[in-house]
Amino acid sequence: MEYKVCGGKVVVRIDRGEEIVEQVAAVCAAEGIRLAEVSALGAINKLEAGVFMTDTKQYKANCFDGYYEIVSLWGTVTTKDGQFYSHLHMSAGDENGKVVGGHLTRAWVSATCEMVITKMDGIVERTFNDDVGLNLFDFHKES
Repeated sequence: MEYKVCGGKVVVRIDRGEEIVEQVAAVCAAEGIRLAEVSALGAINKLEAGVFMTDTKQYKANCFDGYYEIVSLWGTVTTKDGQFYSHLHMSAGDENGKVVGGHLTRAWVSATCEMVITKMDGIVERTFNDDVGLNLFDFHKES
């Protein structure tokens, strides 16, 4: 992975064999990013994504192997208990045009991934919400 800071944005190239979520965390740690928007495209060969089941308050994991193009990767970087926290979703299309995706757990790059991390001023913490079963934005909590 290599990247370049361009004003309030970080332009990132994630290389073959690298895992995307790990690289987002690495860039944010290196650059001290605590609040950001993430977008990307590229090619992957393995994707782990889930769907949040609101009745059980648990994620159902799905794993996909093969040739995939990232149709959309979008999400946020915030903090939880003062630590890095990413919330990313990905859609990826296979060689037949079928699109799969969901809440991104992990994805491995097969060719390249081109990402832009847009840094924002401030901090938005997350707090676990028992009612929903997720870590939600908490605009009243300071980290």
